[in-house]
Amino acid sequence: MMPQSKIQYQVGLSLTQFTEQYGTKPQCEAALEKARWPEGFRCPRCGGAHYGVIHDRRRKRYQCKNCRHQTTLTAGTVFEATKLALTIWFQAIYVISQAKTGLSALALKRQLEVSYPTSWMIHHKLMHAMQQLDDNYLLGGVVQIDNAYLGGELSGGEAGRFTTRAISSWAQNHVAARTTIITDGLACFAGVAEAGCKHVAKIAGGRKPKELPLF
Repeated sequence: MMPQSKIQYQVGLSLTQFTEQYGTKPQCEAALEKARWPEGFRCPRCGGAHYGVIHDRRRKRYQCKNCRHQTTLTAGTVFEATKLALTIWFQAIYVISQAKTGLSALALKRQLEVSYPTSWMIHHKLMHAMQQLDDNYLLGGVVQIDNAYLGGELSGGEAGRFTTRAISSWAQNHVAARTTIITDGLACFAGVAEAGCKHVAKIAGGRKPKELPLF
C-alpha cells in the first residue's frame, strides 16, 4: 500500500463548514472587514480610526470622522465596484482553492450558476490576485524542480526544453539565494547556480525520480 501524501490528505474546509461560515452576506462582510482591518477600521487617506456609517441602496460607506473621506468595504480589493453578491465571490474563492489541478472558467460557471462572461471575469481577477500574492514570496530551503510539457503538439514547431538562461532568470526572480535546489540532472538546471543557489543534480537513470530517496 502506498503511503498517504500529507499534502493530499491535509485537513481542509468542507463544503458544509464553508456554508456555515460564509453562507450569508453579513458573514462574508464580517470576514472581509476582519481581513481588511484586523485591528479595526483605518481610513485609507489619513489612517484615522474613528468613523461613521452611511447606508445607501447598494452598499454601506465608511466615513472617516477626521478627514471626512468615504470608502467602502470592497474599495481597493478584488471585489471593488462589483455588482455580484459577496457570497458568489466567496463561493468562487472556495471552489478554486479546492481544485488541486486547477479549475477552468467553464467549470466555475457551472459551479456558481452564472453566465460564462461573469465566470471568466471572476476567474481572471482571482487568479491575477493569487499571482500577485505569490510574487511577494521567494522559494527557499530545499526545493525540487523538474520540467513538464503543457498543451499539445505545435505543427511545424521545434522540439526542445528550457534553456540555461531561462532557468537562471526564473531562479533569480522566484528563489532565495543560497537555496538548495535538487534536480534530475537535466543540463539546463545548472542555471540555478547563476542565481546564487546550490545545485544538487541526481541522475535518475532508468528509475522514476520519485522512487529515489533524494526525491
